[in-house]
Amino acid sequence: MKIVASFFYVGYAPVIPGTFGSLATFPLYFLLVYLGGWHIYLAALAVVIAAGVLAAEKAEQQSRIIDPSFVVIDEVAGQLTTLFLIPVSWKTALAGFLLFRIFDIVKPFPAGRAERLHGGWGIMIDDVIAGIYGNLLLRLAIFMFYPSH
Repeated sequence: MKIVASFFYVGYAPVIPGTFGSLATFPLYFLLVYLGGWHIYLAALAVVIAAGVLAAEKAEQQSRIIDPSFVVIDEVAGQLTTLFLIPVSWKTALAGFLLFRIFDIVKPFPAGRAERLHGGWGIMIDDVIAGIYGNLLLRLAIFMFYPSH
């Protein structure tokens, strides 16, 4: 389960493991986008979230650390949520990355409160909420600055 929780050991980066976890999401993101439609992407996101809850809970229990920094599967889920159904380009990918990182750090309501949930859900759900905020703000920006999308 450590391989899932740390997203193939990316979470063991010596500095800013959450940021590296978000960046490490991009190969998976591009694979999902080019594999097919939104249903494949959504199914994969659901699997990441479900596996993340289980793996994060197990990692927390084994390490005896609440929300251990090496657990970055939550960043993967949040980053994928931010980019869900967003037009694919390097600009939207970069904007989505920056927005997700900001919302993940700031944790606006209810993300900050969701982080207090017990175990794997507490580790995962705040990042999914941050991803929802990132997705909505990115959609608004695309609508305002690139209305033809």
